[in-house]
Amino acid sequence: MYPCWCFGLCLDNFTLHDSFFPFFHSLVSPSLPFSGDIAGDQFNRRRYQFPLVPSDLVLSVKTKEMECPKEPLESQCSLSEMDDFDLTRALDKPRLKIERKRSFDERSMSELSTGYSRHDLDMAHSPGSRSFVDTPLSYVRNSFEPHPMVAEAWEALRRSMVFFRGQPVGTIAAYDHASEEVLNYDQVFVRDFVPSALAFLMNGEPDIVKNFLLKTLQLQGWEKRVDRFKLGEGVMPASFKVLHDPVRKTDTIAADFGESAIGRVAPVDSGFWWIILLRAYTKSTGDLTLSETPECQRGIRLILSLCLSEGFDTFPTLLCADGCSMVDRRMGVYGYPIEIQALFFMALKSALSMLKHDEEGREFIEKIVKRLHALSFHMRNYFWLDFQQLNDIYRYKTEEYSHTAVNKFNVMPDSIPDWVFDFMPLRGGYFVGNVSPARMDFRWFSLGNCIAILSSLATPDQSMAIMDLLEHRWEELVGEMPLKICYPCIESHEWRIVTGCDPKNTRWSYHNGGSWPVLLWMLTAACIKTGRPQIARRAIDLIESRLHRDCWPEYYDGKLGRYVGKQARKYQTWSIAGYLVAKMMLEDPSHIGMISLEEDKQMNPVIKRSASWTC
Repeated sequence: MYPCWCFGLCLDNFTLHDSFFPFFHSLVSPSLPFSGDIAGDQFNRRRYQFPLVPSDLVLSVKTKEMECPKEPLESQCSLSEMDDFDLTRALDKPRLKIERKRSFDERSMSELSTGYSRHDLDMAHSPGSRSFVDTPLSYVRNSFEPHPMVAEAWEALRRSMVFFRGQPVGTIAAYDHASEEVLNYDQVFVRDFVPSALAFLMNGEPDIVKNFLLKTLQLQGWEKRVDRFKLGEGVMPASFKVLHDPVRKTDTIAADFGESAIGRVAPVDSGFWWIILLRAYTKSTGDLTLSETPECQRGIRLILSLCLSEGFDTFPTLLCADGCSMVDRRMGVYGYPIEIQALFFMALKSALSMLKHDEEGREFIEKIVKRLHALSFHMRNYFWLDFQQLNDIYRYKTEEYSHTAVNKFNVMPDSIPDWVFDFMPLRGGYFVGNVSPARMDFRWFSLGNCIAILSSLATPDQSMAIMDLLEHRWEELVGEMPLKICYPCIESHEWRIVTGCDPKNTRWSYHNGGSWPVLLWMLTAACIKTGRPQIARRAIDLIESRLHRDCWPEYYDGKLGRYVGKQARKYQTWSIAGYLVAKMMLEDPSHIGMISLEEDKQMNPVIKRSASWTC
């Protein structure tokens, strides 16, 4: 049965003339006789049921003589009080006009009855609130049936849980017993666990998240060496593995700080994700005691010490090696990749909200505030690309000397790839992949742009422009499986030079233009924050058509993301968790407060770059 409230006659709380009801009854229940016993009653939506009208079809009765009143629903108006109103003409059937109104999916969040403002989405999340997405109750409450994938996703997610001395401490990367090579997919990765943690928090199960945060914090204190070189004290592990000894009945942990990773690169993003997750836990539970413990405060300061130390840098961005983040293989992202800069910005803002104002904390707070001002200005000015800015770069002069130079990074116009001219719509824009001296990586990276929206690194106008680009370039960036990790792929000679002939990163595969379902949760959160839930719903529909049938693969290959990745693991945990988080956020948009940060008005510089829809 469809919800009865979907039949709108602009008649809510109006007193109707008795002669109207037989006609009205003939519209909604033509097969049933009219009893005549409701005449004169106050009409309301609960009295009449309309099982034949689908939820996305709203009917309105219009005549040349009468327009529906635009007063609030609370106002009362009797038809008898309307001047010069001829009821017989209003009921003239040949003049009835049926129009299709916009459905829920076609409206922005600002029009929804939930009424969440951007401030509400960040602040109104009540501590300890629980999402019952894995139980029938929430779907009864919201009048829709759960997708069969939801229950199976929860079952698969719980199968991946890892226990240390009887306590859950995380989820393994993949639960694929069919794969011959386990490699490190049986370990708990910091970045991989984030969507799992959010799913558990949204479902009212914070214990596993708290245990994970404390366990990784303990691992941070370990001495870390790669060969004979000692890593910084604040480095968080990329992953850890729980080793069970059935004979001695003991559990031990082995951690990887990059010394065992492919390429031997320390994970720069792990520390940022840890800070972001600590804030999410605090926002979800309302428990300030964890983040205020001396251990957590010290852990935050150690991570920030690695990033805020003074050196030879002339930019506020963070210099990184290839393979230090989700793109963990050689893909030409060395330098100042957008993913790291966006996470860096988000971690700084998260830490700012959690650091105590004691003697040690105040020192870091001052450094954070200064860095955020510089970083936001730098990113919004020099990483942002829209149609007008692309045209400006195309006309750049080179070899400019002086502080008044327009082409500050000496980018060569001839280095602009041909594809970007066709890719860039008149309305839309994005943060490019990398900016460094004489080099601009024009590729689109999904994670960095979504995090830029969630952290408010992107201004409101820039956030809307990113979503405009997604809609304009849906086939390229989403295709048949959300979401391209980057666009476009690199191939041929460029692939050989950039990747070193990496057989896993061939064109449109893995990190080289592959499609990653885990990115769905970031896309959904960005859609909700920008008032575009219909984009997220469209992406979720694509996921639900294939992901479960394909056994929850890690990634998809092909230009449209049509094929399961050639080396993709099945039952990839963050693919499962990403789907659950996306579903729960659409069910209850207030969940976005865990991972969304609002814009600091004092940090807004005057941006001289053009907006994407102005000249």
